[in-house]
Amino acid sequence: MKIHQQKHRLHVTDSDLSGSVYDDVNLSGSSYENVNLSGGTYHNVNLSGCTFDDLNMSGWRVHHVNLSGLKIDRAN
Repeated sequence: MKIHQQKHRLHVTDSDLSGSVYDDVNLSGSSYENVNLSGGTYHNVNLSGCTFDDLNMSGWRVHHVNLSGLKIDRAN
């Protein structure tokens, strides 16, 4: 399915969107629950103001990152 220059609000449940490509897409204010993003590649991403809870970040590689104001709690 191709969605181009559209403005929609999606409610996606019990679905497989693996292999999807997002380019120049605004997902601000979106909410993710029980989502598998493993193995993904993220470039030129704005995550400012985001909150992450109950994450598995093992194996992460982070390059050229602004971590000002980052707070990490209960991490091993």
